[in-house]
Amino acid sequence: MTVEQLGSIAGVILSLAIAYIPQLAEWYGKFDTAGKARVMGILLVVAALGVFGLSCANVFMLVACTVEGAKDLLGILIAALVANQASFVLLVQPFQKPAEISG
Repeated sequence: MTVEQLGSIAGVILSLAIAYIPQLAEWYGKFDTAGKARVMGILLVVAALGVFGLSCANVFMLVACTVEGAKDLLGILIAALVANQASFVLLVQPFQKPAEISG
């Protein structure tokens, strides 16, 4: 499994967790559409930076702690963002009430 695939899986899991874990869904539901997009983006960026930090601390060796590793991490982040949005459109949005989708 590649790190891009792991990033994609993380994006899907985050999308599903925020949609279907009651406490997270309630908290996330308070944001408007733009706010939800910002929150999701921030969470994915924080996760990516956490992966890079843990790699640099030699806790997990998922990406190299170099400039090239940071560039690779950007690709992983993009894969996670794409997977996150796709999973929302396919696995969450069809099951929401119209009021939940717009707000």
